[in-house]
This record gives sequence, C-alpha cells and structure tokens, in this order.
Amino acid sequence: MSSDVAVSIKNVKKHFKIAHEKEDSLKFKVVNLFKKNKNKGHSIYKALNGIDIDIKRGEFVGILGRNGAGKSTLLKIIAEIYQPTSGSVRVNGKLVPFIELGVGFNPNLSGRDNVYLNGAMLGFTRKEIDSMYDSIVEFAELGEFMDQKLKNYSSGMQVRLAFSMAIRANGDILLLDEVLAVGDAAFQRKCHNYFESLKENKKTIIFVTHSMDQVERYCTRAVLIEKGRVTIDSTPSEVAKAYNNLFS
Repeated sequence: MSSDVAVSIKNVKKHFKIAHEKEDSLKFKVVNLFKKNKNKGHSIYKALNGIDIDIKRGEFVGILGRNGAGKSTLLKIIAEIYQPTSGSVRVNGKLVPFIELGVGFNPNLSGRDNVYLNGAMLGFTRKEIDSMYDSIVEFAELGEFMDQKLKNYSSGMQVRLAFSMAIRANGDILLLDEVLAVGDAAFQRKCHNYFESLKENKKTIIFVTHSMDQVERYCTRAVLIEKGRVTIDSTPSEVAKAYNNLFS
C-alpha cells in the first residue's frame, strides 16, 4: 500500500443472508404445498460485488448511487462495522466515522452526563472533556437543556449534540453518511463551515450523499456505484451527470 494512499479497497464483496418467511401457520403450510417454488431457507443478497477503490490522502471523495446500490454498506465495511464477505480494506491513519450519530447515548441520562459518557467512548479523559465542554454545548446550541434527560430532547436536539461530540474526535480520515442534512438551516451552515475547514486542512473525506450540489461543492473526486459495482470514477461533475442520468 503506497504511503500516499489513505484507504485501499480491493475486490470487496458483501453478501447478506435473507431469511424467507417462516411456515408459522396451518394456512401457509397448506397453500405452500401447491407451490412449485417453496419459500424455504434463505436467499443471498449481494450488496457489494467487487469494489476496487484507492483513496489518496487529502482527497474529498463522494460516493453516489441510488438507494440500495451499496454506498452505506461500503462505508460500514471501511469503518469495520461490517466485515466483508471477501476482499480487503486497508486504512492508513486514524479513522473517524460520522455514520450512526449518537450511538452509545443513554436516554435516561442528562445531556451533560451523555457528553462525558460519549467523550469517554471517544477516548477522551475527564479533564479533556472538561476543557471542551463549553464549546460542545455552544456548537450544539443546547445550553439551557444540558441538565434535562436526553429522552426529553427532540430528535433534532439529539442529533446536534451527537454531531457536536463527533467532531471533537480529530482524525485523519472521516466517513460521512448524509450527515450534512442534520439540524435546521442555521445548524447546517455550521456543519458546512466545519466541512469547508476540513477540506482546507486537506483531511481525507469519504462522503455518501444524494445531493449533487454538495458533491460539486465539496468533492475533488466522485464514484458512482450501481448494483454493488463501481460504474464510473471521475470528476464530481461527470459523476453527478451520470447519477442524474440514472433517473432519466
């Protein structure tokens, strides 16, 4: 793996077993007796069918595709949430996934307690969390709510707190799955400013989105996935055009 490559994805395949409907009623069993193709056992869903991508340091790469194309599955394999059925992924640097914001939050604890809990999960000491607490709350715009239980927060409030926590984890490679769509318009501007700074600082970004405006605004390169395979790897404008053509 070359030193200028941040993420190397080689012939990655991911297959899922899909269980068929169980014969849990007498009516189903009787009807199924007369079917030629009985729904027993399971079928295989091939989410990824051999993905090859090398992402260099400092690239902001958009991953595009229709729903079910395999984009989020690929991100979760890179983040080691899923294991590939075959193939390999090699990562050169500290990776931070912005995929499932708020994982590990406890709804029965206050916003304040969740900051310390989530901060510990991100590897920060209590002293480090103390020093960044005010900036976390300010970014999330939740100052008057931090002593309330998280279960009383709206979904938007929870996402703002989760996002404000996630960006404290300073990594070399960031995985983003539609996170620019969080919060209201004012909070989204904050998110956009944050990602502009990442781009200026030459961080490596892998970005899954359905927004062609964001692809052309941020990305230096884009990849289109269709039916679990890469169909085009080119400039953002060319890939955005190919993506739009899928719906023509």
